[in-house]
Amino acid sequence: MATLDRYPLFQQAYLVNDLETSIHNWAKLFNAGPFVVTHHHVTDRFMYRGTAQEADVSYAFGYLGDQMIQFIQQHDDTPSIYRDMYEPGQEGFHHVATLVHDFPAERQRLLDMGFELACELYADGVDAAYFDTRSITGGFTEIHGDPPRILAAFASWRRAHELRQPGDPAIIPRPPTK
Repeated sequence: MATLDRYPLFQQAYLVNDLETSIHNWAKLFNAGPFVVTHHHVTDRFMYRGTAQEADVSYAFGYLGDQMIQFIQQHDDTPSIYRDMYEPGQEGFHHVATLVHDFPAERQRLLDMGFELACELYADGVDAAYFDTRSITGGFTEIHGDPPRILAAFASWRRAHELRQPGDPAIIPRPPTK
């Protein structure tokens, strides 16, 4: 049986009610971060279970050791992979993710294994897909493309974590987008 074993899990993600509270709690408890926040993320292409209806979500990304931690806050009640697991006001573990070099092949491999493709998107020049693996992992599994500029961004966030000292800011300011 083909598996994703050649691609290590690089991320664990949580649906949260408040990004900043989660960021500060994890920074205080684990010295996680610093986190990069993307408010009201919009994709170039989006498909959730056969519809193009995209939920209003914000993300935060930071590191804890070698593992990226992602927080997701959904701002509306639009059907989504997040609402598949949690009602409004609930929060908890949502997915693990792996970076893949051959996105189409890995997408097909998971389909061939019988996993349902729950969500697929293209944003910032990168493909990502979420498969419903709750029967095995208790959450979803994301595959995410690994172009060099994404790997460089993730490496810079990881380096910021390595340099982080207790008491440093928990959020990395991002320059405004055009």
